[in-house]
Amino acid sequence: MPLSNYKIIDLTRVRSGPTSVKQLSDWGAKVIKIEAPPDGKEALGGDRDGFDFQNLHRNKRSINIDLKSSSGKEIFYKLVEKSDVVVENYRPNVKFRLGIDYEILSKINPKIILASISGFGQTGPYSNRPGFDQIAQGMGGLMSITGKPGNGPMRVGIPIADLCAGIFCAQGILLALLEREISGKGQWVTTSLLESQIQMLDFQAARYLKDKEIPVSTGNDHPTTIPTGVFPTSDGFINLAIAGEVIYERLCKALDAENLIYDKRFNSSELRLKNKKEMNTEISKITSKNSSEFWIKKLNDLGCPAGPIYSMDELFSDPQVKELNMSSKIEHKRLGKFDLLGQAIKLSRTKSSIRTPAPEQGEHTNEILKELGYSKKEIEELRSNNVI
Repeated sequence: MPLSNYKIIDLTRVRSGPTSVKQLSDWGAKVIKIEAPPDGKEALGGDRDGFDFQNLHRNKRSINIDLKSSSGKEIFYKLVEKSDVVVENYRPNVKFRLGIDYEILSKINPKIILASISGFGQTGPYSNRPGFDQIAQGMGGLMSITGKPGNGPMRVGIPIADLCAGIFCAQGILLALLEREISGKGQWVTTSLLESQIQMLDFQAARYLKDKEIPVSTGNDHPTTIPTGVFPTSDGFINLAIAGEVIYERLCKALDAENLIYDKRFNSSELRLKNKKEMNTEISKITSKNSSEFWIKKLNDLGCPAGPIYSMDELFSDPQVKELNMSSKIEHKRLGKFDLLGQAIKLSRTKSSIRTPAPEQGEHTNEILKELGYSKKEIEELRSNNVI
């Protein structure tokens, strides 16, 4: 597999960090998940048997190590000697307190890459605040442009700041690995929920940065391109995405409403944006007379982007989604068989894979310690001292 030569030490929890590691483990990276010995306070990891933990932590081995103990730190440093990447998403000051910051790790292994995800960045006045997706969505500008106009800010339905921080972190790790091929040296990769959320604002942020135009929420309508949004049908709703004059004319013909091409309220993109309520009303009158299936087929056949608005069960029943293999079955020794979410990236010769379910806590402790050269007696002693 593409990353099968790389060894990752996983210190992550919650979502952003595990998302990053999942991006690597699904492509073959050998991951050792380090967990503190059980103390009844593992809430940030979530229910180990639940869908979330099983989705985020597949393809890993688990070892219990108390990183606050000298013996535990010695085990960790031995792992660092033989690894390529360490990934963590503690608050910025924690790594220094534990003695696992980049300066220390690079002395143990100059080729090591440390990847750190934080809430707000490694430095600055907010750096040691706890970072959570909800906070990043608000502070990162997303909630101000989401929701119905006049109804106040709205979060999106997924933890998008967490997820994007994880994906950007994985990208940063891959960049550092590529650069290491040239320099022979590791480096410190950093990102944060806030930075990731800001980058994901994309054209909305660009509107402000270039033209000082402050975007606002527009509900289901596109902020600049009308008619793009949600329209009623006789049995539900559909999405339309109409950009440019050519596609607008196709839409009008598909709706048997060619008069809308020449209507003085709508005969340019600027006028359609200005008069979007009237535009949407005219279209809704027509789309509501037939089914979603009817309109989706007719519009797409004529080159107008249109699609359904699926519930989750409808999504995974769609023939196109099935063709894309976006889920994969795994068998857990206690939980039986179930499906997990797949990868959006496909390579022509090499494939990602979900090879093993999420590990039990500390499931591979003895196995990993033996690989590091610890004897059976030494392992028993470490266990009796609650180091592992």
